[in-house]
Amino acid sequence: MLYFGRQIFIPLALALVLAFVLAPLVSLLQRTRLGRVPSVLIVLTLCLALSVALGWVVTNQLVEIMAHVGDYKSNLQEKVSSIRRPKSGALGQATATVRELNKELSITEERQGERDRSGMHGERPVPVQVTAPPSNFFQDIGSLLGPLAGPIETTAIVVIFTAFILIKQEDLRNRLIRLGGQGRLHVMTQALDEASSRLSRYLWMQLLVNICFGGLFGLGLLVIGVPHPLLWGALAALLRFVPYVGTLIAAAFPVTLALAVFPGWKHALLAFAVFAVLEIVTGNFLEPWIYGVHTGISSLAILVAAVFWTVLWGPVGLILSTPLTLCLMLAGRYIPRLDFLEVVLGDEPVLEPQERFYQRLLAMDADDARNIAESYLADKPLENFYESVVVPALALAEQDRHSEIIDEKVADNLSQNTREIIDDLGERFERQAAEALAAEGKERTRPPAVRLDLPGIVCVPARDEADELVAMMLAQLLRLGGHRATYVSTGSIREMFKSIAKSDIQIACVSALPPFAVGQARAMCKRLNAAFPGIKVIVGLWNFTGGEAKAQERIGAGCSDTIATTLTEAVEKIRQRAQLTVVEAMNIPVDRTLRRASG
Repeated sequence: MLYFGRQIFIPLALALVLAFVLAPLVSLLQRTRLGRVPSVLIVLTLCLALSVALGWVVTNQLVEIMAHVGDYKSNLQEKVSSIRRPKSGALGQATATVRELNKELSITEERQGERDRSGMHGERPVPVQVTAPPSNFFQDIGSLLGPLAGPIETTAIVVIFTAFILIKQEDLRNRLIRLGGQGRLHVMTQALDEASSRLSRYLWMQLLVNICFGGLFGLGLLVIGVPHPLLWGALAALLRFVPYVGTLIAAAFPVTLALAVFPGWKHALLAFAVFAVLEIVTGNFLEPWIYGVHTGISSLAILVAAVFWTVLWGPVGLILSTPLTLCLMLAGRYIPRLDFLEVVLGDEPVLEPQERFYQRLLAMDADDARNIAESYLADKPLENFYESVVVPALALAEQDRHSEIIDEKVADNLSQNTREIIDDLGERFERQAAEALAAEGKERTRPPAVRLDLPGIVCVPARDEADELVAMMLAQLLRLGGHRATYVSTGSIREMFKSIAKSDIQIACVSALPPFAVGQARAMCKRLNAAFPGIKVIVGLWNFTGGEAKAQERIGAGCSDTIATTLTEAVEKIRQRAQLTVVEAMNIPVDRTLRRASG
């Protein structure tokens, strides 16, 4: 439909893009108490006049250049001959042989054709020369304007479509909102506002960048001495609207002219150097900074869209590829059945950090998982990484394991890689803390977060290895905070309790990853209370849906001293409980506020 209806769709698409560009100007004139129709006509007239004037100047300079092409012939021939390979070389001899063979084949084909024609007619055909009648003025004008008839017709249709779209802008907007449904007024309004603002901002920023690029390019050519720098600057600004190939074409003209006008290669190389520097700075720094983030389209989608629309609509499709793709991406964002378009075309991450981390662990790519960790830790603390990435990733792994989506071998490999990453991060952060203290002239024995002798803390897994990994992370965070914390590995209850009994432990934190370990957390809490009556028990139901109150209800009253649902919350409550334990051991009256905060 897009291909066979391109005679209608191309002017309509151009008109829509122009309407987005010109709508702010029309609104600005309308604020001066001009009517809608006069504002549209004034803006369109000014744009047409500017386009005609620019086209006239460019055409005159091109005609002037073409008039002097003969003067540059000898200079071009000299440069062409200077880059030819000598005929004595192997490549020169091979080229000469191929030319001779082609010449012999062409002569043989001509002779065979003459014999065939002679055999058919008995004699050679006599060439007949037909003299065309002299043409008049109107025929000459028709022949001259014939190739321009198509573009002129398309331009007229675009102008008419643009005028009607701008005049009937409010009516068209209301109709689009009505198409979205009466119950989706807010969604359609948000979609149209985002489409108009993002597309208008992108087009105006692109126009500004291209004008600056063309002006600097023309100024550089003026300094070098290349003739007609204004022409080449204007062409560079216009051709940069054509993705990928436009900039190359814009550089080819002045470089070729420099080769023709000046002796040697200096001026041509300088012209190309000016273009290369401007293009590198603009494409890699200026455009991403100014408007690259406003499109929201991935670079691969822009490339594929450029090929797609060029195949359908030719050069015009190449120019319109980015605006049309932006509209499709926004349609996918707000229309549920087209949401795949936003996933395919958008540049926003479609997977959350915890999903990407889990996916790389599933693929057994521990290095890439470490890279995700490093990029996350570049601007966030270790506690946030454990809480927002690793714990949710382990929860996804537990769901897949219990649903038998992954087997035990994959689960063991995933746990082992996660354990190694946790160990490496803990060693690195402890080393950084030691180096920071050494820089202050202090000797590090353990993190001096609390000056009092803190009680021992043990983190106990409620059920399986995922609970153990979270206990391992919690113990690591507590050690970095200055606590004497450790964790026990999963195993039999007898072995786990033996490990706890060997240490000086006053606080135990039961680590449980819902929804599969809630019952085991309750059972472990009761066993700890029975086996070690003097210790304080804290239960951690990590990322439990419903918050602390719901978690306390699931565990039951009287089982634990307190409940935590995040690592941050657990660290803070353990810190408060540790301070309270120290104060009670020293027989100091405990402040009610401290007791209330710790409980």
